[in-house]
Amino acid sequence: MTNPIRQVFQRKQFSQLLFLLFSFLTVSITYAFDHTHSKFDALLKKHVTWNEGGHNSTVNYFGFKEDQEIMTEYLGGIAAVSKLEFESFNMEEQLAFLINTYNAYTVFWVSQHHETIDSIKDLGSFLKSPWKYKRFNLLGKIVSLDYIEHKLIREQGRFDEPRIHMVVNCASISCPALRPEAYQPWRIEDQLHDSTLRFLSDSSRNFIKNGVLFVSPIFKWYKADFQKMSGSVLEWLKSYSFALDTKFDLVNRSNIAIEYTDYDWSLNTRDQM
Repeated sequence: MTNPIRQVFQRKQFSQLLFLLFSFLTVSITYAFDHTHSKFDALLKKHVTWNEGGHNSTVNYFGFKEDQEIMTEYLGGIAAVSKLEFESFNMEEQLAFLINTYNAYTVFWVSQHHETIDSIKDLGSFLKSPWKYKRFNLLGKIVSLDYIEHKLIREQGRFDEPRIHMVVNCASISCPALRPEAYQPWRIEDQLHDSTLRFLSDSSRNFIKNGVLFVSPIFKWYKADFQKMSGSVLEWLKSYSFALDTKFDLVNRSNIAIEYTDYDWSLNTRDQM
């Protein structure tokens, strides 16, 4: 004979289980990460503008500082993502998340100091570059910008995508442009392609002179990434020869001397550009 007290207890347990499951699902839905990056997207549209020619952009750091409450909310959402949740994102979501995180933390940090510095390098010290300071909350730990870029975005076997060097922004004139929009998973391929074309077609960064191909030092610093994808920097550049403003046929050249242009670390702000 069934014990009626046990039946009541079991029904109560079942009801509690359903309640906990419903609560978990409700919390998960309520706090699910916003892959549109809407807050950051709105701020970028408001405070970043393409320069003439569209090869670079100008950042209004005053505006970002005035809107720091919104920026703080966005970065709070970034910080709330656990390692487990991040790993549940698809590849496009992960890449957009990391690129936006790097750019947002950079913009936020510079916006707090832009009136007293001429370059992001001024946020570092004699012994440590600004990219090595651990001050950013990400995936459950405090990390540096270098960690975000080199340990996560450039993690071997995760993305293996050299075009990221045309989208992560270091708040400087010679950096690839900060886009006036956030990177979004369903558009990220088009955004990567467009940012690469804008960067490579800039004749102040990449050009031919006296039979020598001059390119941004980004191709020296991250040479291994381009070699891994295409065998060499030159072979990778050949795949974008239509975009390079070189007035030179790279495709049919077996080799050509490569040298690197100067890098301007001045802030990419209205006062500097």
